[in-house]
Amino acid sequence: MASMIDVRHVNKAFGGLKVINDCSLSVEAGSITGLIGPNGAGKSTLFNIIAGALPLDSGQVLLEGEEITNRPANELFHKGLLRTFQIAHEFSHLTALENLMMVPPAQAGENLFNAWLKPGRVRHEEEEVRRRALEVIDFIGLRHVRNELAGNLSGGQKKLLELGRTMMTDARVVLLDEIAAGVNRTLLGDLVENIERLNREMGYTFLVIEHDMDMIARLCDPVIVLAQGSVMVEGTIEEIQNNPEVIEAYFGATHDATA
Repeated sequence: MASMIDVRHVNKAFGGLKVINDCSLSVEAGSITGLIGPNGAGKSTLFNIIAGALPLDSGQVLLEGEEITNRPANELFHKGLLRTFQIAHEFSHLTALENLMMVPPAQAGENLFNAWLKPGRVRHEEEEVRRRALEVIDFIGLRHVRNELAGNLSGGQKKLLELGRTMMTDARVVLLDEIAAGVNRTLLGDLVENIERLNREMGYTFLVIEHDMDMIARLCDPVIVLAQGSVMVEGTIEEIQNNPEVIEAYFGATHDATA
């Protein structure tokens, strides 16, 4: 299977602390790949590098064979590479439905010229965006709160909404950063089902950072273990859980705020 993301010999240091150390990994197109490791392993730093939020010091990042090293996040968005955050980033004073409608780029109504001189075009496009947003909000199971201010949603509902925002674009690969954090078990089940459906029905590729091993076990194959900024091992969840090096890394590692 072809690679969606290739990370090649990437290095990143903050001052004298090397957080990513000659790291190389691949994420296959159409996979749900897990990225786990002890605190301080460099997982979030690597995510930020891939997503264009943080420059690397050396190495390469490729998206379907195209080099995207140090490309800005907004450019990667247009290429179909998106990420979610451990703490959801909603527009709290807009409704859930309006949050989805905000996502599609280059809408005609954003241009004052079009708003004045081409109101028909603007109205038609807004109707299409709203129709798509209603389809998405049904898909993620939030139709009952579609007119609720996003700031009033529960933590799990905000995570579902953030996942829904990826569906308002031509997403090809989504980086999920601890999407289970702060989510109750019922809504977590909804999240997992939506991720599986997006992967199965729409061909999304996912790279997942997660500390919930039950979620990793259900969703991810393969699983990549990061330790001290490098890939320690890659395999199925069963192989990972029975690997003595992984057990030592988790239970014998010191904790560091740079995770």
